[in-house]
This record gives sequence, structure tokens and C-alpha cells, in this order.
Amino acid sequence: MKRKNHIACCLLFILSLSVQSIFAQKANFIGTLTQQNHWVDSVYKKLSRKERIGQLFYVRAHTNKGQHYEDSVAMVIQDEHIGGLVFFQGGPVRHANLINSYQKLSKVPLLIAMDGEWGLGMRLDSSVSYPYQMTLGAVQDNNLIYKMGQMVAYDFKRLGMHINFAPDMDVNNNPNNPVINYRSFGDNKYNVAQKGIAYFKGMQDAGLIVFAKHFPGHGDTNVDSHYDLPLLPFTRARLDSLEEYPFREAIAAGVSGVMIAHMSIPALDSTKNLPSTLSRPIVTGILKDSLGFKGIVASDAMEMAGVTKYFPNGEADVRAFLAGNDLIELSVNSQNAAKLILKAIRKKKITKAEFEAKVKKLLAAKYWAGLDAYKPTTPKNIIQDINRPAAAELIQQLADAAITVLKGDSRTLRQSPFKKTAIVSIGVDRPTVFQMELSKWYANSMIFLVGRNTSLTDLNRMLQTLKGFDQIFVSIHDTRIRPASKLDYSSDVKFLISALAAKPNVVTSVFANPYTIAGLPGIEKSAGILVGYQKDDAMQRSAVKVITGSMKPAGKLPVSVNMYFTTGMGMSF
Repeated sequence: MKRKNHIACCLLFILSLSVQSIFAQKANFIGTLTQQNHWVDSVYKKLSRKERIGQLFYVRAHTNKGQHYEDSVAMVIQDEHIGGLVFFQGGPVRHANLINSYQKLSKVPLLIAMDGEWGLGMRLDSSVSYPYQMTLGAVQDNNLIYKMGQMVAYDFKRLGMHINFAPDMDVNNNPNNPVINYRSFGDNKYNVAQKGIAYFKGMQDAGLIVFAKHFPGHGDTNVDSHYDLPLLPFTRARLDSLEEYPFREAIAAGVSGVMIAHMSIPALDSTKNLPSTLSRPIVTGILKDSLGFKGIVASDAMEMAGVTKYFPNGEADVRAFLAGNDLIELSVNSQNAAKLILKAIRKKKITKAEFEAKVKKLLAAKYWAGLDAYKPTTPKNIIQDINRPAAAELIQQLADAAITVLKGDSRTLRQSPFKKTAIVSIGVDRPTVFQMELSKWYANSMIFLVGRNTSLTDLNRMLQTLKGFDQIFVSIHDTRIRPASKLDYSSDVKFLISALAAKPNVVTSVFANPYTIAGLPGIEKSAGILVGYQKDDAMQRSAVKVITGSMKPAGKLPVSVNMYFTTGMGMSF
């Protein structure tokens, strides 16, 4: 019996050590850059000038585009000696296998990156998605966001990846921003800074290289830099005090990387149509010299129209290099760009010391990520590992912490569990988790569904039917992949929402981008209003918990929606 107990204790001890090793805090990357690194020096000496230039480039990779595409990337790895890959759509097991294959082809191990602002699910199928940053902006316990960062780091490393181009630290103070919006923590610069730091520290402490983006701030634009060059017409004082604030705080907190946005900012560089990515006064003068950033500076994707529109044929890449970027992401033609950079080096447009520092910084990142002793990842059980129960538990905890009550109290929200109750979900074509969970608490309830474009005849018929009910719970759902700031409902359906809100004893829950509330005039008349930020099942369960009194609400609105609902609002009871 004693021997069995001894074995059990040993197993528990081993399990404890393995859990600790997963989330063991890693030394800060920035701090290692001032230390002599023999591996970095040795690798640098063995590389030709062409191979050193190749280390600057990170090219696109997919596992959903077929064998020919995968083979073309393999050729780039072998011929151009690139520094790394940025993975996009595909599946986790396919990604892990392809990463292993690509690593075998590279003279120097590759750094593998991905945009995973809400985890692997941002790009991959069969993968866990954590809440959007706008949702996290409502959470008051930043320790939960730190834990999410740790979880995301584990998932990335499990697939053999080392870089997450996240978090987004833009202050989204433009509700019509087409490219940032729900990807931001909100419109309060202090909240954005605190949440961003909690998130990146979780990832970084768990061994992931991270990038705060998009410097100096992409939050107040109405142009998507994927398609054109946005203009920021603000004064230097405004940019210093607002847009740059979260980045200054991130730098002070030791962020490993910063990504530069493609924006024209005359107050910082008056050169006409010059994207900030290509501006030495911005990249080197402000970020590196004034703000003292010593980590890796990455360009935003160099294939975006915001940078290629005015600087085609590789000119953008060489200008980004000369501006001070260390990592050149997604060049349109990396081979041609590398030749132009070589030409610039020969013409002494950059000092030997600056070029060497760029390359050695990227090699130091490889060392920090453990690539000096590279080991291929094991594809077996990847799906189970990244979709583990602990991830689902944390997602529910985050949802519980984010759900926000904008109007009402415990009595108003709960209504009566005995009265005749209608539970109406709008924007859907099947019963929702919100309806199924809430109906368990209201024995005398009936479910109603309203589509995005339900006919006026059917809507009027339903309104007549609802007159026979004592109380109504309404849930509004945006079922699109990305939660835009305006709902794609017909005007008749929007009128229905207004008509329902005007009735007594109506509680409305919004499972959509909070900005959508501004496009639903009359919703403020509801007796109770909850914001769930996104369509997820976890968020719908959280709303039911608050309505039924089994959980106290703690979330605070991260953005100003209109005159009724402003940043920081949120009832607690």
C-alpha cells in the first residue's frame, strides 16, 4: 500500500513539473540582446552576404493551397536562404508536418510566425479561438488575459511556431475603422496598454516572440491599408499623447517586437504618399531613437496595397530596410528585393554595423526561441492538445468576465421564472445556445427565431403573437465570421428590434460588435441590456448566468457606442 502511495506521489510530482515547464517564465528577449552570444556570432560568420540578407525576409506559407504552392515555398527556402515563414490558412496537423519538412531544407533553422490575435483559430481549422481583443477590453481581471497569452503560446509552440504577430495595440477611437475595430482592446489608451501588456507578457513569458502592432497607431482610420494608403492628419502632440501611448508602455514593459503600419503621417514625415513603414524618421527616429526600442522591428505585410501602390517592384522593400525595419514580412518578390538591398549595401546607403546588428538580432531571436537546438514537433495528438479542456474552461472564464450589463438590475434582468415567457433570437436560422440555456430556467417559455431578412408579414405576425406573453428576452446575433460595426439586418428586422425594446419587461442581449448598438435606434428603451461582444456559445452562456442571477456581471464597455452607452459603463450588482 505504501509503495502504491509512493508511486502516486511521484506521478503527481512529475505531472506538476510538466505543467510548470509548459508555463515556466522565460528570460526577457530584449535583455539577451546586450549579451555576447557565441551561437549567433558563429552562425553569422558562416553566412555569405546573400544569406545574411535572406535572414531579413519572411514569406507566406499555407497548407490549403495544394502541393504546387508548398513546393514553390520550399524552393524559396533553399534558393534565397530566408529567415522565416508566416503561416496562414490550413489545418494544425498539416501545418506541423509542413513546418517539419521546411525546417529540413533550411541551412539556419527558420523562425515560424503567424497572426494569431485570438489564437490559432484566427487562421486554422480544428483549432481553438479565444475571445477577440474588443471582448477582452471589457474584462477587468488582467490575470485572465495573461493566462490566455500563456495558452496561446503553448498552442503555437505545439505546432512548431515561434512568433505571434500580436497583440494589436491600436487605440480604436473610430467606430468605422474597417481594418482594426474589434481587433483592438478599445478606445481608452490606458485600457489598451494594460490589456496589451498582460496579453503579450503571457505569451512572451511562455517562450513566444511577440509583436505589438501597428505602430504608431492604426486605430483612427477609415481606410484599410490592405487596399490603399490611409492618411493620419493629426498633430504630433495628438499622436504622442494618444496613438503612441500603448506602444511606449509596451516598450517599457519589455515587448520583444513592434510592427510598423502602412500609413501616411505628415506630422511625422511630410514626404508625400510615403507609408510610415518606409520612413526613417518614423521607424528609426521615433521608434528606435526617441522611444528607445531595442527589439525587432517588423514591417506590416509588404504585399499590401497601402505600401505597393506608390512603391512597386521591390522599391518598398529596400526603403523599408533602409528605414530601420529588421524583419521584412511578405515581400511581393523577395528575390528581387534582396538584390535591391544588396545593391543598397554596396552603395553604402547603410552602415556595416547597422546591417550586422539587424541580422544578429534576428539570429538572437532564433537562439532565444531554442532553434540552436532545433527539434521537430510531434504531430501525434495535436488536435487533442490544442483543444484541451483547460482551453475551453479559460474561454468560459473570459466570457464570464467580459459580459457587460449596460442597463437593468438583478430583478429587472431575471423577470419572473413563472410567467409566460418569449425567448426571441434575431439574425439566426436555428435555436441558439442562449435560447436553449435560458429556457431551462423558464418553464412556461416559447422560442422564436427571426432571420436577418425575415419578411415584414412574418414579423408583424410574430409581433401579434408576442402580445400574449408577459415578458420577452431578445438576443441579437451577428453570425458572420468577423463581427463588423454594423449589422447586415434588413430595415424591417431593425424596426422589429426597436418595437420589441419599447415593450415593458423586455431584456435585450447583444452578441455582436458593441458598435452595432449605435445602428439599432430604440434599443436603449429595453428594460435590461447586456453586451456579449461576439456570437460565441461561451458568451451566450455567460449572459444566461447573469440574467438568472447565478453570476454577478463585472464587464465594462471598452468603447463609446453613442450618447447612451460610453466607455467604462457596466453595472455591477
